[in-house]
Amino acid sequence: MRTRERAIFRKYLERRGLKLTAERQAVYDELFARHEHLEADEILVRLRGKGKKISRATIYRTLELLFDSGIVGRVRTGETGYRYERLRAGEHHDHLICNECGRVIEFFEPRIESLQDEVCERYGFLPLSHSHQMRGICRQCRPRTLRSESSTTVEAAKTSGRRPHIVH
Repeated sequence: MRTRERAIFRKYLERRGLKLTAERQAVYDELFARHEHLEADEILVRLRGKGKKISRATIYRTLELLFDSGIVGRVRTGETGYRYERLRAGEHHDHLICNECGRVIEFFEPRIESLQDEVCERYGFLPLSHSHQMRGICRQCRPRTLRSESSTTVEAAKTSGRRPHIVH
């Protein structure tokens, strides 16, 4: 499967008048070695740890090219940060993103997919792609976060007349 994505990336670069350089290949290889959600700086540390001489700017530019080519996805982790992951044709999943630790949890829910199809049908919309991300607090971070914020959240919900959105 990796060779298929590599061919897609190579053709994408050729259409833009670019070459598959050793540095771009190294970023590609690191991202496609395992299924993980990696930040650019994590890739930088890993590649430098393997003795690769590569700049942070090259990694960011390569990640943008990989994303634009459609073989890499990205998940926003903060105001400006992203985690990148390899994508494979025919595989789809969505994400739960922890606002506290940045953890990304993948999930697939057929009922959500079906509902999206129904909405597109209702509006005569032909979907080409989609990305579903929910932000919140993961199981590991929730106990310490709820201790510090639950009373504030519950009081705010009471005064607004809305139900608090706290998961126990």
